[in-house]
Formats: sequence, C-alpha cells, structure tokens
Amino acid sequence: MPAVTNLTDRIRAALVGHYEIEREVGHGGMATVFLARDPRHDRQVAVKVLHPDLAASIGSERFLREVRITARLSHPHI
Repeated sequence: MPAVTNLTDRIRAALVGHYEIEREVGHGGMATVFLARDPRHDRQVAVKVLHPDLAASIGSERFLREVRITARLSHPHI
C-alpha cells in the first residue's frame, strides 16, 4: 500500500465508509475545509479539519461545541 502523503489523501483514508471527500474548499489559519458527500443521507457536507498544532492547543471540546452549534443551523447556503 502506498504511503499517504498529502492532507486530502489522509482525510479520505480516515473518513472511508463515512464521507467521500470531493475537494478542498478552502483553508486558513485554523483549519482546512473539504466538500464531501454523505452517502448514507445522500447529501453534500463540509468537513472541517483543524490544523494539528491548533487542535492540540485548543482541545477537542471547543471544536465539538462549534460542530454542535453548526449542526443546528438550517440555511440553503450552509
């Protein structure tokens, strides 16, 4: 098996069976965002991946709080 070298390939490998990564949408100082497909619910989703150094410093709870808040939003452009 070839070594997984770039971020997109690593994310695809980690999410296999859950989401199908289509492409990178953007990146910034905190994270990289990917457009993905949720095959179980037949819909497009955004997958946000924190940069490793930031994830270690802020911890998972803050990130999970953002996930919970975002999941409650309902808007055609989100």
